[in-house]
Amino acid sequence: MTVHLEVADGVGTIRLDRPPMNALDIAVQDRIKELAEEATARDDVRAVVIRGSEKVFAAGADIKEMRDMDHAAMVARSRGLQDSFTAVARIPKPVVAAVTGYALGGGCELALCADFRIAADNAKLGQPEILLGLIPGAGGTQRLSRLVGPSKAKDLIFTGRQVRAEEALTLGLVDRVVPAAEVFDAANAWAGQLAKGPAIALRAAKESIDLGLETDLDTGLAIERNWFAGLFATQDRETGMRSFVEEGPGKAKFA
Repeated sequence: MTVHLEVADGVGTIRLDRPPMNALDIAVQDRIKELAEEATARDDVRAVVIRGSEKVFAAGADIKEMRDMDHAAMVARSRGLQDSFTAVARIPKPVVAAVTGYALGGGCELALCADFRIAADNAKLGQPEILLGLIPGAGGTQRLSRLVGPSKAKDLIFTGRQVRAEEALTLGLVDRVVPAAEVFDAANAWAGQLAKGPAIALRAAKESIDLGLETDLDTGLAIERNWFAGLFATQDRETGMRSFVEEGPGKAKFA
């Protein structure tokens, strides 16, 4: 298999394993979708890490495969491409991308599907599709502009330039930069902490933020209001409030 799901202590790790560059061909795309849906469904997965190898996260699409596709073939495939990445974005649990080495094109777009991005200090990110006479096709024009703003997204997409980790941090493209040897530990620590949290409340927070960004303020507030009230029917809310009253803040242990 070119992509694996490994589960330990509540954290599901989706690991790309297609040496040497983790090129995202159709088989890899479909496997990502399959494992994202499995991580969504599994109760023993409470948070997710997406990672590549020590040297590369994912260097983009398989250009040799794409070169042989004509317009009709890509019309038929483009929805499947987007759906594979959207499946990651819609995992209703905290998702962190551990970005090592190159995260270019589809690799950058995959990282954009995470809730949080931790990059190695030697990472390089970018959307170089314009250099092939194309544009990003796996969500880059939409997710990147929502994350860093339209003008910064246009700079990256229009020029196709690569940015190093520190510039990516300044742009807001990644959220944290650590030494390369520490990136997987940092991602696992982030996911592991949230894997111990209240699963339904975390899902509610993620859905409220993500759906709210796609609509007007009043509709977003309604989404938040419905989730907020609904959480009063959960055991996690009872556990959290009882622990706060009896033991003080931050000591609740959620099932």
